[in-house]
Amino acid sequence: MNAAPRLTVGLPVYNGEKYLTESLDALLGQSYGEFRLIISDNASTDATEEICRDYLAKDPRISYFRQPVNIGATPNHNYCFEQSGSELFKWASYDDLYGRDLLARCVEALDDDPYLVLAHAYQAIIDGAGDIVLKVDYPLTTDNPHAPERFRSMLFTVGGDDFYGVMRSDILRRTPLNGSYHHSDRTIMAELALYGRFHQVPELLFFRRDHADRAERAKPTIRSRSANMEPRRASRLVHPTARLITEYVSGFVGGIRRAPLSSADRRECYGHLTRWMASRAVRRSSGRIEDSKPATAPTAIPDSSAVVGHREGEDS
Repeated sequence: MNAAPRLTVGLPVYNGEKYLTESLDALLGQSYGEFRLIISDNASTDATEEICRDYLAKDPRISYFRQPVNIGATPNHNYCFEQSGSELFKWASYDDLYGRDLLARCVEALDDDPYLVLAHAYQAIIDGAGDIVLKVDYPLTTDNPHAPERFRSMLFTVGGDDFYGVMRSDILRRTPLNGSYHHSDRTIMAELALYGRFHQVPELLFFRRDHADRAERAKPTIRSRSANMEPRRASRLVHPTARLITEYVSGFVGGIRRAPLSSADRRECYGHLTRWMASRAVRRSSGRIEDSKPATAPTAIPDSSAVVGHREGEDS
């Protein structure tokens, strides 16, 4: 392996003992093996540290950091990237699984097209046992050559999990990284889409695990999710809900402002954002809006045995 691999995988984790071993096996068993795996343990109180140190002793690609106190999911995610320094970067979750060729296919796509800023693959939802329960469609137009159209799709279209794609680090560094407000993953992906196109590898290679302990389920409100991202957000006095929502919208505004857009494209993006905000206000006033991440769009459910071969090889 090269002394300085092109790719870093950052894995933030907190109390991940239940699924961490499976996820590490899937990552370390990738056909593309020249990467560094940074694990940031957010002061876990279960067997996470023991598991990580066991893998650290066996695989020189791993760098293990343990936070002295729980700093929150957002700083822990950002810490992984800040320690990387590589050309390419990918966040990984302690409970997901990965097809053996996921990294290889994503790196190949980025190498083939220098104008891509992110590459990911088709995905499926798996349950706690690792069985596929839902194949996920990708209706977003993040491959469109027109930046405002990519941004519009990010705002209005349900689906996708590009936060876990392989990204160009120099582009990611131009963003403020993850914010500690709900859905900050959406604002950072929308901003990346303003810099360039995304590519979806047409193979089922990413398996997102859905279980009762996932943050979206265990932390169902705006405040509880924001506090999970950063503990200081628990204070209603210092961080009222209105402020948390305002920061969410401001994340999109900041992305438009920072991106290298023409004046016309910038105005078009602001127009899309204005219409999106109006649609949210209408839904909220009618009582139809949900305080949760939109569900992904379903398609056919494949044979659950497809996941078995992929095992070879979120921080709360």
